[in-house]
Amino acid sequence: MMEISSSIINDRATGEVCQVSKLYKGAELETPKAATVLVIGGGGRCHAIVDALSKSASVGKIYCAPGNAGISRQADCVPIKETQVEQLRDFALQYGVDLTVVGPEVALAAGISDVFAEAGLRIFGPSRAAATIESSKDFAKRLMAKYGIPTAAYRTFDDYGEALEYVKNGSFPVVLKYDGLAAGKGVVIPENMEDAETALKDMLLDDKFGKGKVVIEEFLTGPEFSFMCFVDGERVWPMALSQDHKRAYEGDKGPNTGGMGAYSPLPFITEDDREFAMEHIMKPTASAMLAEGCPFKGVLYGGLIKTPSGIKVIEFNCRFGDPETEVVLPLLETDIYGIFSAVADSSEMPEIRWSPEASMGFVMASKGYPGTYAKGFEIGGLEEAGNDPSISIYHMGTSSEDGKFFTSGGRVLMVVGRGDSLKTAHDKALEAVEKIHCDNLFYRKDIGWRVML
Repeated sequence: MMEISSSIINDRATGEVCQVSKLYKGAELETPKAATVLVIGGGGRCHAIVDALSKSASVGKIYCAPGNAGISRQADCVPIKETQVEQLRDFALQYGVDLTVVGPEVALAAGISDVFAEAGLRIFGPSRAAATIESSKDFAKRLMAKYGIPTAAYRTFDDYGEALEYVKNGSFPVVLKYDGLAAGKGVVIPENMEDAETALKDMLLDDKFGKGKVVIEEFLTGPEFSFMCFVDGERVWPMALSQDHKRAYEGDKGPNTGGMGAYSPLPFITEDDREFAMEHIMKPTASAMLAEGCPFKGVLYGGLIKTPSGIKVIEFNCRFGDPETEVVLPLLETDIYGIFSAVADSSEMPEIRWSPEASMGFVMASKGYPGTYAKGFEIGGLEEAGNDPSISIYHMGTSSEDGKFFTSGGRVLMVVGRGDSLKTAHDKALEAVEKIHCDNLFYRKDIGWRVML
């Protein structure tokens, strides 16, 4: 087993694991031991998970690997990468971790849930086989075709010439998807043949994202939205719906990013829409995974679109979305540790309650993102911006030194506001954003603009 020195852990967690003994009518009773939880990951999504866990009465100690500067205020950060699954297992065994929660897809695709389960460790996150629903676009499309789950028409190719010929005989725009994981950058929607040739060359000849296949899909029109569900085999529990903004600049212009902001709820999705998505997409997909011998346990993320002919699937992810998690989890009123435990143990799920409030978040990103950007710029005003209890500030890419925060990634912060309406949430979040000072950050002011016109 790997020995890990306690000196590498940044001990800033809120609360320690402890047992308290009490005398009651002559008998000594022990209160339940507060759980030790390990969160895998280091971005804004994981900060939101850590934040939710820190509010649980059942949780004492929180570790996060590798974490970030903001997370270190609520958890002990451990310098182990998400894909170093054996080292993470050894850490969990050595430090008595009661439950591990996995954030990023790379850890799941690396088989962390399988490795932990073999060691007798409780973990929230799907197996490597179940994570294939995200790590292989072709697998997901074949699954949907086999089980009648509505999605775009498609063909899969591993030959550049055949793929190019198929695109030439079709129409534009068209959707090209690299089959494997590509950190959110493996989807291209060319408007012309020249752009299509370049994208196919990147994916099939130059192996820009690795050796793999390409899924070519018809282009669907309509508003997109994210439907995340807690899943344990055939048991499915919905989360609040959300929508993110992928384009870098206002008016939904510029290059695609990992997400420049998000909000919840969604006025354009009716209760009938939500019911259809639940009964014809999310539940059938969970059942299909079970039937295929790879039961899903964790968060199943449906990237959906409301087309003129009905709701269809754009993609599936095997984990919490980012930045959607940052606006959804602040609305959760149920103790999240109980939810994670119910899925991990296949035990009874507590009643899941959601706040009726609206939530909206703005991403503050390094200038140049999603392209080349500089790092190391000091960030000021965070304390003032976060004074309002209706504001949450999640760190996505920050570092710290001598009590000061600095930029260390493309997406740096996400500032989330809550209120009785989307307009109130928007105004609160934007007011907080404007209190944060940094010479190298930009953000969109128009998050949620389509629903607030």
